[in-house]
Amino acid sequence: MGLLDSLLGNNARKFIKRKDSDAGEAGQALEELRGSLYNDIRTSEGAKRQQQRFCGPAVAMTFNFIAAVGVIMANKLVMKKVGFNFPIFLTLIHYSTSWILLGILRALSLLPVSPPSKATPFAPLFSLGVVMSFASGLANASLNHNSVGFYQMAKIAVTPSIVLAEFILFSKTISYKKVLALVVVSGGVAVATVKDLEFNFFGACIAIAWIIPSSINKILWSNLQQHANWTALALMWKTTPVTIFFLVALMPCLDPPGLLSFKWDLYSSSAIFLTALLGFLLQWSGALALGATSATSHVVLGQFKSCVILLGGFLIFGSDPGFVSICGALTALAGMSVYTSLNLQESRENLIFQLQTQTLPLSKPKTKPETTTTDDQT
Repeated sequence: MGLLDSLLGNNARKFIKRKDSDAGEAGQALEELRGSLYNDIRTSEGAKRQQQRFCGPAVAMTFNFIAAVGVIMANKLVMKKVGFNFPIFLTLIHYSTSWILLGILRALSLLPVSPPSKATPFAPLFSLGVVMSFASGLANASLNHNSVGFYQMAKIAVTPSIVLAEFILFSKTISYKKVLALVVVSGGVAVATVKDLEFNFFGACIAIAWIIPSSINKILWSNLQQHANWTALALMWKTTPVTIFFLVALMPCLDPPGLLSFKWDLYSSSAIFLTALLGFLLQWSGALALGATSATSHVVLGQFKSCVILLGGFLIFGSDPGFVSICGALTALAGMSVYTSLNLQESRENLIFQLQTQTLPLSKPKTKPETTTTDDQT
């Protein structure tokens, strides 16, 4: 050691010690970074923060809009071209595929952690799984047994149902201006899309039975994510098995016979699998949109989708929906713009209020040292 010390000198020993301290600080920083990443990914609160950071209202609603248009086109392909007229079983395939994909994410440790079981009782999760099976299954059955006009009329009825249900369940009220905007939106969508009101008693019963589960489904998705630290994927993982169970129970009641005689070839299987993948994206994006906004805003997004499809067909593909339908779509878009501006104004006011409540407690302790010093001087 003496020979080594004499060769290296004091400066070399200081350099080695400085390098060791730098390595220790780098290791400590790496451990802190690893701990923060663990809190962001492997805890429910961190996963919820990550979802809010990377998937805000605009991103979530855009994602849901694209996925919904894709599912509509794929479902039309399957039901019209392929001839797969089994809506409940098609919904079962969608949710089963979602469950398998969620299982793969869980096996790869990519599925967000669920909140503790004490934080959320089993009853709300079970209720969400049940109403989700009825909402999704009855929606496809209503589209299969009703005309497009009657189906759209039932969708319009979801908006006042959500407002009434939120008032009954959570005593939640909305402003008078928002009510007027929603009335304009619903009226415009009705004029734009409701053309062929062909009445079918069985189909009408399905459409009416679908309204309440659809409303409760959206409310529960939004409430659990906003108030119980649930993320979209974690909530899907917990509720999808319940949904699959009740879809199996609904199949004998609502699906027509002939499922076993359906011809499964490469074309039909590929088309159905495509709808299943898009169905997973629709379920995920819908949950993200409901967590980032509200149940009523999600319904308005669905009505916006109908108007955009109608106007897009007129402007791009040269279709002629009629002057009355175009005026109705434009009226609905104007109402949606007013509703969106009111929501943005409300969110800004809430943000200002939160900032004020956070800064007020910090200003109080500053007066205490001044009073104590004056007392000490006297």
